[in-house]
Amino acid sequence: MDLFQWLTDTTEGKCLFTTLVSMIPIIELRGGIPFGVALGLPYWLAFPAAVIGNVIPAPFIIVYIRRIFAWMRRHLPRLNSMVDKLEEKAHLKGQKVRRYQYLGLWIFVAIPLPGTGAWTGSLVAAFLNMRLKQALPAVVLGVMTAGGIMTALTHVGINLFA
Repeated sequence: MDLFQWLTDTTEGKCLFTTLVSMIPIIELRGGIPFGVALGLPYWLAFPAAVIGNVIPAPFIIVYIRRIFAWMRRHLPRLNSMVDKLEEKAHLKGQKVRRYQYLGLWIFVAIPLPGTGAWTGSLVAAFLNMRLKQALPAVVLGVMTAGGIMTALTHVGINLFA
């Protein structure tokens, strides 16, 4: 059995595949939950697999993204325009979050629409200098809330990501 067959034919593989898909920026769990269900996972397995995959990058983004951007500016100047766009996006989205701080971060991450989610929420938290101890629970709650919304929408046949 090859790797792709294992990822698509076994329950463990489907869970791992769903987790990996949910780690991808933009797709996140908005695509991960419908993906897992489409693979044949029951909702009770697709939900935690997608939540785990969506949460894994968050602490690394919150803690390291500013250092990574600084390193990229020094060593990869061709990517400065991309870094500028990501920083600008974080600052624009951060204006919405700043007023309500952690409650705002939770709500921002919880809305399963393009431009929101764990990746952008973590980026916003990093640029608002939110501490990991407070930001990560808000992101996790937001991901779980978005997961509940996406599970319900997937169940009734609506996919906001498509």
